Amino acid sequence: MSRSSRLAMAAVATAFVVPSAHASFVSYVVTSTSATVNGQSLLIYTLAARFDGPVDTVFRAYDLTASNSAWFQGFWHKDSMSDDFTEAPLSQTNGTWDPRRTGSSTLNRPYDSYLVIGGVASSGNTTVDQTDDIVSASFLSAGWDRPALPSNSDFEWLNQQPGNLQGRVGNSPGLPTTDVRLGQFVLSAGHEARTFSLSIAYTIGQTFDSDKDGEYDYQYATDTFTLGEPVPAPGAGALVALAALAAGRRRR
Repeated sequence: MSRSSRLAMAAVATAFVVPSAHASFVSYVVTSTSATVNGQSLLIYTLAARFDGPVDTVFRAYDLTASNSAWFQGFWHKDSMSDDFTEAPLSQTNGTWDPRRTGSSTLNRPYDSYLVIGGVASSGNTTVDQTDDIVSASFLSAGWDRPALPSNSDFEWLNQQPGNLQGRVGNSPGLPTTDVRLGQFVLSAGHEARTFSLSIAYTIGQTFDSDKDGEYDYQYATDTFTLGEPVPAPGAGALVALAALAAGRRRR
């Protein structure tokens, strides 16, 4: 065999042993815009889960927690309970987190708070809350038909039809192809920053586990996200400067 043939075969063999990158969850990503509706100044946040693989798919979100119970309150809703065309009133006392009941894509959706697993908020979205997926009276108190964020630790939202790939990266219109939309949160301008912890279950593609009776081979991730800009704690340099200033005043 010639030397050139041996080199060519070695190159082919090397190509087969190079390991592929392991796709996974990267972080939550929050983007924001501002708007004024009927004289009310609003900050509108989009929450997405970012991944580094081309077929990562979110199935459910759960265990939403925060250190301050007040952070589950104060969200604005503008959803229609009747049809996809009527403009709904902006309200903090009435509303739902159900993305199927947002209504008009131009009059309501841009200013409504909702939870979702991929896609966009519309009547055709297949996201449900736990009370829709599991018919049990014990779960009714954890439902999402309320203006406040559900704070019950049993609450979760999920894609009821995972085979439609609604929760896959690239299937959330308006977002980067690395992201999966998880919700929209609308708050009053000037609100206090609030940080939440959230867990998700996802797969690296539509992979079934034969050892689990054909269930999906789930991966799990937990991370935090913040709505608003938190006020940073003073750095070490700032603390030293403040101490020097105080000492100078005492000497005078």
